[in-house]
Amino acid sequence: MNRILIKNAKIVNEGTIFEGDVLIEDDLIVEIAESISAKSSQCKIIDAEGNYLIPGAIDDQVHFREPGLTYKGDIESESKAAIAGGITSYIEQPNTVPNAVTQEILEEKYQIAAEKSYANYSFMMGATNDNLEEVLKTNPKNVAGIKIFLGSSTGNMLVDNEATLEKIFSSTPMLIAVHCEDETTIKNNLEKYKEEFGEDVPVTVHHLIRSEEACYISSSKAIALAKKTGARLHIFHLSTAKEMDLFTNKIPLEDKKITAEVCIHHLWFTNDDYATKGNLIKWNPAVKTANDRKVLWEALLDDRIDVIATDHAPHTLEEKKLPYLKAPSGGPLVQHAVVAMFEAYHQGKISIEKIVEKMCHNPAKIFKIEKRGFIKEGYYADLVIINSGLPWSVKKENILSKCGWSPFEGFTFKSRITHTFVNGQLVYTAFKVKEIRAGKRLLFDR
Repeated sequence: MNRILIKNAKIVNEGTIFEGDVLIEDDLIVEIAESISAKSSQCKIIDAEGNYLIPGAIDDQVHFREPGLTYKGDIESESKAAIAGGITSYIEQPNTVPNAVTQEILEEKYQIAAEKSYANYSFMMGATNDNLEEVLKTNPKNVAGIKIFLGSSTGNMLVDNEATLEKIFSSTPMLIAVHCEDETTIKNNLEKYKEEFGEDVPVTVHHLIRSEEACYISSSKAIALAKKTGARLHIFHLSTAKEMDLFTNKIPLEDKKITAEVCIHHLWFTNDDYATKGNLIKWNPAVKTANDRKVLWEALLDDRIDVIATDHAPHTLEEKKLPYLKAPSGGPLVQHAVVAMFEAYHQGKISIEKIVEKMCHNPAKIFKIEKRGFIKEGYYADLVIINSGLPWSVKKENILSKCGWSPFEGFTFKSRITHTFVNGQLVYTAFKVKEIRAGKRLLFDR
């Protein structure tokens, strides 16, 4: 039996922080108490020394690039980066190559992850204009949800047929996650800036091309359709102040039919950073203004926004160095997301309890993930120890994503993850990932 005792931790769970011990047996948490004694010499003891013990973060939106785009990243490399960053479970998106738009292709991704993933995994089923029959075959017990791109993406994944969209919304009982940007608005804005700059459009206008209006038009339509059909809607990577008026904090999360996510980059960067970071912070939806960032923070703290995620989407540095119009959108974030939020804690922007609520508890609740996202007896031992006073700098040599770069390169974080456990296995310690593929397929209580 695998038996590990974590002692003297500041345990963060369900809005409280208390000092105590946690006992792990095999893959489960079996006891949580103020003091637990090791009843066997076979029990490995880890002294957390007053550091924070949090549930492993659950990232509800990543792009790990396998199959088909593995020169950018793959399930092995990116799941390693995730556990080094305190993310023990991830939900990956369908715009790989081929797109995961049939049950057969979707299941192939699960088979790859079963062999290669260091973290727990689930994969979204992708919707297109013409695969409703396949979408409706999706098993709600072992697939996270349905993903719809309402803005352009890889391959044939833009769903722009309104009749098809309404059929998907009204036919599936599963959670529908959406990327909301209005394609017509973006195309019109792009033409305007091409007229001004020719082919040499600067990245500094990215947020004006993929504009506030493009986001609001699309997200407001998706919400109206969800209300009309009764669909369970989750809106990914919100980026504008205007969209925050579409969400409510008046009802408990468990009763919400429409939920919202914000990503690390929209909480961290603003359009002023394009001048120094360039295409490294080119994302879709775009990083927008300081006011947008301010209002996103307000909505996160007052519970209009329910989840913090990454939208981790690596590209090679060579691709990112291309001119703006040719450089792809997206960047690596899983390794630095939790410590970035702890940085915000040090800045007085958010409590540690609220970080855990938005990165651990709420993703588990929204997706109805079985026995994860909390530090509770009987739950899987997905746990992370964080030293909030152990500074470290992001450098090329300590970046684990295959792409080998980070928008945080050169930044010194005040906090560092010292231990990560996945299903009771100590998979990250001494700032190194162990060669233990402990990840399991996520199951859903629905």
